[in-house]
Amino acid sequence: MCRALQSRGLEIVIATTNADGSGELPAPLGERIVYQDVATIFFARQWSEALKYSRPLALWLKDNVVNFDLAHIHDVFSHACVAAALACRRRRVPYLVRPLGTLDPWSLKQKRARKRIFWHLGVRQMLTGAAAIHYTTAEEKRLVETNLDLARGVVVPNGIDLSYFERPIAPFHRQRPELGNNPYILALSRIHPKKGFELLIESFAILKREGFFGDWRLVIAGDGDADYVDQLKSLTRRRGLSEDVIFVGWLDGAGKYAALKEASLLVMPSYQENFGNSLIEAMACGVPVLVSPSVNLAPEIEKAGAGWIAELSKEELAGTLAEALSSEQERKHRGEKARDLAQNFAAPIIAKKLLDLYQSLIDGRRR
Repeated sequence: MCRALQSRGLEIVIATTNADGSGELPAPLGERIVYQDVATIFFARQWSEALKYSRPLALWLKDNVVNFDLAHIHDVFSHACVAAALACRRRRVPYLVRPLGTLDPWSLKQKRARKRIFWHLGVRQMLTGAAAIHYTTAEEKRLVETNLDLARGVVVPNGIDLSYFERPIAPFHRQRPELGNNPYILALSRIHPKKGFELLIESFAILKREGFFGDWRLVIAGDGDADYVDQLKSLTRRRGLSEDVIFVGWLDGAGKYAALKEASLLVMPSYQENFGNSLIEAMACGVPVLVSPSVNLAPEIEKAGAGWIAELSKEELAGTLAEALSSEQERKHRGEKARDLAQNFAAPIIAKKLLDLYQSLIDGRRR
């Protein structure tokens, strides 16, 4: 998105920590560099993966935020974000906050005590002092504003670089000989309990036990906590799916797009999903999707006829999976609708919406 905004003449600087999960990015600290084509300054994360405490980042923000017309803060419950909002308020620089799903009622129930403390230590002031709160779906905005009585919400979806899908890519089946020539369902995301992986595996096992779809495979792409991944692998063995469920690990670049292009269906039965970039990427390939109602893009997907919606039970999900896998013609029809829907999320289109939003907030502060 930064690259798309830069192409429209916006000057951008990303200020962030060097946190990379539990590790650190191998980047120089405290100096402006070009990182993936965007001016970026990294600061040391000094403490806590969740908190991302960085005093050097807070000090830089305090001294330098005044040089900018606007700040766009991504996330809520971290020291970096609270420090950015505080610096902006003190320097009278307008800012908007993108919560990234952290204000969803489901998310607020997770680690509730820590978030309640953080709420009173700066998050509440961050949100009430924002020029706007940036939601990526209308459903996210509805859930948050209803639950927290917040105002000044605006909806601008994530923008996706769709140019990659026009490039030639080595076939995924060739990269993964264990697939043979079998068709596959793809689950592509961070491997986390909220993503509904157990539910998906159990539902797939129901279809296999009933003797249907014997040649179909389930490909799980992503990484996460090693113990949790081992639990999922153990579940597949107990359900007799060792040959039918294939864990391929983290995929990015050409490997990810190859997996998306050859998938027959992308499934995301999440208990909470703020947006789901992989949904847009799959639909851009003409791949229909199956999601739970808790995926905030579900209303748009249902309205466009771009896939299927299944309730969060293994019986419901198994039934909807069976419906989707039973008809190649229907998958192709919904895949064409999905491709049309994905075009609305192309990065240049979303960049224009963001730029218009930025300008309106800057003009409003000047007035």
